[in-house]
Amino acid sequence: MVDILHRIAVEHHTTDDVYQALTTIDGLTGWWTEDTTGGTGKGEEIAFRFPQGGFDMKVLESEPGERVLWEVVGGTPEWIGTRIHWDLRQEDEWAVVLFKHEGWREPVEFMHHCSTKWASFLLSLKALIEDGKGRPAPGDVYVDNWK
Repeated sequence: MVDILHRIAVEHHTTDDVYQALTTIDGLTGWWTEDTTGGTGKGEEIAFRFPQGGFDMKVLESEPGERVLWEVVGGTPEWIGTRIHWDLRQEDEWAVVLFKHEGWREPVEFMHHCSTKWASFLLSLKALIEDGKGRPAPGDVYVDNWK
């Protein structure tokens, strides 16, 4: 199995600020996709919809200011059963986010696309927290013909 890994740091903010952006509908719609519904608590499911499809995530862990873990329970077959980790730590005035999308069965071309899209959405998360405005779908950056 292979994983997508990324790291960002949000300046002049805390891990609690990042946690709020990852665990509230307002936060999630501000950086990932405007079409987000469901419950964000442990054991609940969140539906993320994009112009080209969508994903359903079950919240497995939610530790304030420290960690969020989702399992993909609906969506494209390559994603089903994978897990998305958000590990947070504070380093002085920086909130560090270690991101992992783990459990891909093989590094198919779609995984390359998703890695780039995750990077663009992580920058959207950073912008939302630092500047108050992210770039969620459908206004996100198109990185290739898959959007």
